[in-house]
Amino acid sequence: MHMNRRQFLTTTLVGAATAVLPNSLFAADTPALTTDPFQIVTLGKTGIKVSLIGAGTGMRGGNRQSNMTRMGKEKFEALLKYEYEKGIRLFDCADMYGTHPFVASALKGLPRDSYAISTKIWVMGGGLPEKERPDANIVVDRFRKELNSDYIDLVLIHCMTAPNWCDTWKRQMDTMDDLKAKGIIKAHGVSVHSLAGLKAAADSPWVDSLHVRINAFGDNMDDKNPAVVAPIIKRIHDAGKSVIGMKLVGEGKYRNDPAKRDESIRYVLGLGTVDTMVVGFEKKEEVDDFAARTKSALESRPKPAV
Repeated sequence: MHMNRRQFLTTTLVGAATAVLPNSLFAADTPALTTDPFQIVTLGKTGIKVSLIGAGTGMRGGNRQSNMTRMGKEKFEALLKYEYEKGIRLFDCADMYGTHPFVASALKGLPRDSYAISTKIWVMGGGLPEKERPDANIVVDRFRKELNSDYIDLVLIHCMTAPNWCDTWKRQMDTMDDLKAKGIIKAHGVSVHSLAGLKAAADSPWVDSLHVRINAFGDNMDDKNPAVVAPIIKRIHDAGKSVIGMKLVGEGKYRNDPAKRDESIRYVLGLGTVDTMVVGFEKKEEVDDFAARTKSALESRPKPAV
């Protein structure tokens, strides 16, 4: 069998990344997961319960818009309702995406404790229509009104890249500590978009939960080699912090590549260190497809020896 250069590199990356963590989901000593793609899991030590598959709302997001908001209210809210009906119990938002009102409307009337919401504060320049960046308590108060909720399950500082982000944004971190103590938020953390930011999150005791870019092929990740990222994720997970995987479909790159979607799902589940997988579905069919592939990956685990 002959491989072209791209196929060879892809195979090498996946093999190297998988080899980093021998106690994978597909080994005999697997974590106690069922074959249900929407099974309920716990986010690290936070106590927050979510589904194994979560719904992102920020595909191509920025300036309080995303591909989801550009669908229009009727189509986007119908998609959100479908996701809930299928079993999704984590809805991932951000101030940049402008999706809070849509999520609130779509989930109105449902028991608030039957789903979790994560959202993100944007602290840097650009990204939002206004220049002002109020403190986290003011921003979260607005978020609660937009989401029509007394509390928010998880609030993150969005898109950290600098190695010293913990020092730069300490005031906001302290404010979020206070919000957690008051029960206004249940947990806090960051989403990271660089290897330096990821390492800083791994070292920070403040981080309860982390959004990290992870897939089998290194696309749109903090390093092009998953084998570099995987050990850091393991260290974060082993410390009891929640790990929420994003970019599993390579930010849409594998939308028309079923083999890559399968490999990426198997790889991420196989790490055994990612609590839940958030995907920015844009169609109902994409929800069904990802769920079926996740179920197949879970079913392919070796049966434990009797």
